[in-house]
Order: sequence, then structure tokens, then C-alpha cells
Amino acid sequence: MDLLDTLTAKGLRGEVPTREEALAVLATTDDELLDVVAAAGKVRRRWFGRRVKLNYLVNLKSGLCPEDCSYCSQRLGSKAEILKYTWLKPDQAADAARAGVAGGAKRVCLVASGRGPTDRDIDRVTDTMAAIKEADPQVEICVCLGLLSDNQAERLKAAGADAYNHNLNTSEGTYGTITSTHTYADRVDTVQKAHGAGLSACSGLIAGMGESDEDLVDVVFALRELGSDSVPVNFLIPFEGTPLAKEWNLTPQRCLRILAMVRFVNPDTEVRIAGGREVHLRSMQPLGLHIANSIFLGDYLTSEGQAGQADLDMIKDAGFEVEGAGEATLPRHRADLAEAAQAAHAGGGCGSAASASACGSGGGCGPCGGHAHAAPASAASAASAASVASVEEATEAAEGGELRSDLVKVRRRGAGTELAPNA
Repeated sequence: MDLLDTLTAKGLRGEVPTREEALAVLATTDDELLDVVAAAGKVRRRWFGRRVKLNYLVNLKSGLCPEDCSYCSQRLGSKAEILKYTWLKPDQAADAARAGVAGGAKRVCLVASGRGPTDRDIDRVTDTMAAIKEADPQVEICVCLGLLSDNQAERLKAAGADAYNHNLNTSEGTYGTITSTHTYADRVDTVQKAHGAGLSACSGLIAGMGESDEDLVDVVFALRELGSDSVPVNFLIPFEGTPLAKEWNLTPQRCLRILAMVRFVNPDTEVRIAGGREVHLRSMQPLGLHIANSIFLGDYLTSEGQAGQADLDMIKDAGFEVEGAGEATLPRHRADLAEAAQAAHAGGGCGSAASASACGSGGGCGPCGGHAHAAPASAASAASAASVASVEEATEAAEGGELRSDLVKVRRRGAGTELAPNA
């Protein structure tokens, strides 16, 4: 297939495809799917070998958000039955982080719901990072607190943060259809603030919200232009009680094509399978590892994920290996860009988002169904250990070609446990 030969050759050289080529990946047929995965897999192995980076979310504050993001179970006015609690104490968050690191995670993502942090919130996160780093100085810390104000990124960087997550989520043209309380430009501004402070940028998207192929290509090219080091690809979890509760637009095949398109556009960038992989990829999750080089380990922010041991078994059975704490995630040339950006910042340069690597995603490391642990109590640990895949067999088979939304039932994190609402 000429398209895949061209994309593979470009990816191996670290070159970016054209928009038309990216759109063509999304238009491939199911008969061509394994060829698409194989081509993206060659590019993935060129830059990342067979390593899989594990990330672990700690949900510092759940619910109570004033923003109206349609995809989010923590949104203003959400009727989703989720855990709600205020800020965890630093030692509680450090205990939760320790569980993820023990499971093989090399990066801990600290997430808090809300429009953006106050100065007091930055102090809280600073104390939390200190507690985590005291237990394990090598662990990477990515912070996700929403929209940043001036000098907040610099404070997080000085306190030991390695990265900032702030997702663009969808294209600029369609952004206003999912959120009205902030703009696409607000999100771009936060990614640029994080980058300018010398933080690695983690910024991605959410697929399955009713967007077009053109929207997906637009946001992925925008993320590349912003210089995101890590691109989390989230698949919408249609939470009951949210405006997008009935948006079941994804099949496993569609998800794999989206991941492949993201890989071809970002050949040498960390591509992470984030929220919703269990719900939408289901038994085809291992194929996703041939395209992406990073996943979250454990539960989501407000719903249960696949059991951690099941993730580790899946990685091993698929012929991959967990990336070690001492291994560099990004290829050397991208690491050099990051170091140059940090040096420019240290020397008083502002650092543009286009000239070096960055990491930012607004409003969460993933949609509000993203991986994270909420409560540090023993009950929370037990709930995490007992986490199971959120996939249940339907009693009736859907007719051929139809979306199989009946295959899954979203399991709310903490359901059936004695987790306190304000852990």
C-alpha cells in the first residue's frame, strides 16, 4: 500500500506527513487495519523500541469544578454519581503515589479539578511534590491543575515539577461546542506558559465526542506545533449525567486508526493511550501497544480501569517491557531540545512553544474518566487492587456493523466500597 509505505518511510526519518496523508489513515478500511498497525509499529519501534512507559494518576481533588466541559463527570451541574472530596493532604497523596511507583510507574501525575489553581493551591501541590520526591527522588512528576496564571508554571518548576498536563481536547473550530466557560485559546496559552517555564509539555486530545476526521487531524497537528513531548489520546467515556452520555461513536478499529494517525504525525513523541482504553479498545488493547509507547496504570479519575496486574501481564504477553526509571523516554534529539528550553529559561529566555519541547494539558491528564487514585485510605488501596476491567458481556449481540455500546458498562471508581466522600 503506497500510503503506508510513504508514512513508514517518513516516520522512520522523523518527518511529518501531510494533512491529506493523515486523513487517509483515518479513512482506511478494516481489511487494511493490521497493515496500518504494522506500519505505525515500525515507526514506534524506531524511536522507542519495545519499551512501555507507565504513568500513575493521583486525584488530589475530585468533583466540585465550576467549568462546564461536556465530557466531564466533574463538570458544573453534573449529575454523575462520582466521589467528591477536597484536597488530599501531602502524606495521603504520597501514599497513593507510592502504590503506583511500586507497580512500575516512572511518572506520577497530580491532578486536581477546577478552572485553575490559586496561589494556595500551588503551595499545596508544592508540599505534595516534596513528600513524593522524599520517598523516591527519581520519580517524574507531572502536574495538572487547569488554566495557569502568570508565574505559576515557574513556581511549579522551581518546586520540582517535571511536566505540566493541559489537553487541547479537540480542534479550535469545534471547541466551543464542548465548553463555554473557557476557550481553546485559553488552553493554548497555558501550554505555552508551561513550556516557557521549562516544564515538559503533556497535551493531548479526546476522541469520540462527535468530531470529524478533519477535527482530529487539526488538533493533532496543533499539538505538534505546540511542541508537546507527550500526547495522551483519550477515548470519551460517556458518563451518565453528562451532556455526552449518549455519544457512543467509537469502535476498537476506529481507536486503532486514530492512534496510528497520531503516531505518524508525532513519530518521535511519547504517544499515550489514556482514558477510555478499556471501554473502547477492549480485547484489542495489546494492538494499541504496537502504536503507543505509554499508558496509565490503574484506575481512572472517576471510573475504574483495568487491574494493574492485568496491565503488566498484557505488556509482557504482547512482547513489550516496562520502561525503567533510569531510561530516557524521548529520543536523544528531543531530550536535547528540552534541555535547551530549560537552559534558555534559566538564562532569562522565555522559550517559544514552537522551538522546544513542552508539556501541558488543561483540566486533567485525561477526560474526567482518566486514570487516577483518589483516596489514600486503606479502603482505597483495596479498591485499587481489586480494580477490574469495565467491560461486561451483553446479553444480545448487536447486528453486524453497528457500534457495540452494549458491550460495556462504566464502573464508577469507589462504587461498592466504603470510601469516604471527603477522603
